[in-house]
Amino acid sequence: MTGVLEGFALIGAIILVGYLLGRTRILGEKADAVLSRLAFFVGAPALLFVTLSQAKVTTLIDDRSLLSYGLACAMILTYVVVARFVMRQPAAETVIGGLCSGYVNAGNLGIPIAVYALGGAQEAAPSMVFQLVVLAPASFVILDLLERRHAGIRLRDAFAPLLNPLVLASAAGVVCAATQWQPPEVVMAPVQTLGGLAVPAMLLAFGISLRGSPLPGRSPVRAQLVLVVALKSFVQPLLAWVLGAAIGLDAHALLVVVVIAALPTAQNVFTYAMRYDRGVMLARESVLVTTILAVPVVLVAAALLS
Repeated sequence: MTGVLEGFALIGAIILVGYLLGRTRILGEKADAVLSRLAFFVGAPALLFVTLSQAKVTTLIDDRSLLSYGLACAMILTYVVVARFVMRQPAAETVIGGLCSGYVNAGNLGIPIAVYALGGAQEAAPSMVFQLVVLAPASFVILDLLERRHAGIRLRDAFAPLLNPLVLASAAGVVCAATQWQPPEVVMAPVQTLGGLAVPAMLLAFGISLRGSPLPGRSPVRAQLVLVVALKSFVQPLLAWVLGAAIGLDAHALLVVVVIAALPTAQNVFTYAMRYDRGVMLARESVLVTTILAVPVVLVAAALLS
């Protein structure tokens, strides 16, 4: 329980610093965009490579991990179907909304919670790896192709999504993990240092963006926000509990899969929205509301299943 609170306190403190920076304008008017680009092009790729290169491949395909992957995909697909065919939302905004619905904060919030409440950081690793290797690159490919749709796709444009820095970093990290080869320390040391930029830059950019933003639920994306919150904060952890018990997960594995599913929308999604300038308001409000709701949901799950 203490670990859950410490994880939320950590993320809240950095966002607050970002908000104060935004209020005082110390970093200028475009600070959130600059920090988001710094995270997207430098910090996040470095962090991805370091994390994935040290991952244990065997833990990525057990029952617990596969259930988490399936739930994330189910939430994303549910949002996409409803938003695209019922709400008639634009395609690119629908992609961002889908990520808001299933892409959990397994990194900067999931890791401290896993360390203090679930027995170790490795409990959050499978979901983080799946999101970084599968969900994020697939989304970038779709968003890159949508960006080029109206201009016409030339041959070199068709390969452009594969040159995304996060896709390249993910691929390199997976190759290192699969071959069990680690670059020399002289290479890894600066990469690890740059990776340390990712989480603070994302959280600070998010905090700065809150300056002058309307209260959640009062913006034009209220209907989409309600759908995201319902899927992310309630349906995903509830299904994790029901399906985890149905397939016979032991007590600890069930606790892990429910807590991971109950984590809020990751700040990464806001960074991606900023990068493509699509669904920024929805991403910002989704991160904020689901993070607030995750506190009681995760605490209840930990209390009932510990």
